[in-house]
Amino acid sequence: MAKARVGLYSVKGDALTRTHKFCPKCGPGTFLAEHDNRRSCGKCGYSEVRASEPKAAAPVPAAKPPVKAKAPKPPAPAAAAQAPKPPAPKPGTN
Repeated sequence: MAKARVGLYSVKGDALTRTHKFCPKCGPGTFLAEHDNRRSCGKCGYSEVRASEPKAAAPVPAAKPPVKAKAPKPPAPAAAAQAPKPPAPKPGTN
């Protein structure tokens, strides 16, 4: 069964021009389908993503105040760190 080729060619005067690209993998005779953001081949699955048009720039939100960094904790005193801890009392003894 033959497929319709309507829309794949245009006629201007005596010239016949192609309106779609050929698939680079499948070769001449296999056209790429035209989608909104890409072209794709229905035979082998090849696809090309089109470059999107630049959109209007989004409004820039108001600047937030800078976040203050937390101050580091001071080191423990040297005398307390070197002093040995007394042993814990055993239960039942005074």
